[in-house]
Amino acid sequence: MFDNETDGIDNTRRHFLESLRFPLGLVLFLWLIHAYLTLAGADPGWYGIMPRRMWSVHGIATAPLVHGSWEHLLSNSFPLFVLSAITLYFYRKVAMRAFWMVFFLTGISVWMLARPVLHIGASGVVYGLVAFIFWNGIFRRSLRSIILALIVMVFYSGMFLGILPDQEGISWESHLLGSLAGIFTSFWYKGELEDDELERYDPFADERNVEAQYFLPRDIFDKTKAQRALEAEEEARRRQQENESNPFFPPMWNQNWTGL
Repeated sequence: MFDNETDGIDNTRRHFLESLRFPLGLVLFLWLIHAYLTLAGADPGWYGIMPRRMWSVHGIATAPLVHGSWEHLLSNSFPLFVLSAITLYFYRKVAMRAFWMVFFLTGISVWMLARPVLHIGASGVVYGLVAFIFWNGIFRRSLRSIILALIVMVFYSGMFLGILPDQEGISWESHLLGSLAGIFTSFWYKGELEDDELERYDPFADERNVEAQYFLPRDIFDKTKAQRALEAEEEARRRQQENESNPFFPPMWNQNWTGL
């Protein structure tokens, strides 16, 4: 693929740095928004989602960008950065489309189905990315996707407690609906495999496995009786020559005899 090993390392390093641009810019943008709202004394709730209220439809696009406090923002910034970077690095073909699908599906579903309280914060998107990466391991079944799914399960398994209902001060609906949006997105893009996944995918592997299970050749009934007899004679002649050339065993005796 590359002219030399240095080209491969340089390409990997470049792709890694490119995968960090969007997550870094996104997190920086969230911090700038919160700093501006704090200095201006603005209420972030105006940019949130109030389910089934037309005046808050804009919250589908703005709610994940605003947070109630610096602690709230900090708790979402690190997982948002890491999960976005993982998605962009390992699923470059669908990464941006998958991110925005999770982003807007989460907002739309919260606006339609959640409790009539204000919902703000990027946690729904975070849960969506966790679900997207995890379920890729199930839908794609490539070794890399399975390993990433296991890593996400180990490091973010505690987050699944956030989908439990009746948690005061927590938009558990955003967490639950974001997870469902991530599962749907993973299913939607499961067929768009990455280049290295395509190289390892063998569409004839199942056929070869089935072929190996047959005791007789599958084309045996396509041959005529004369052809099968000729093949049997050749096989018998080949075995006789092997026996005669073997110094450890005497030649085979004529087996046209009857028992006592």
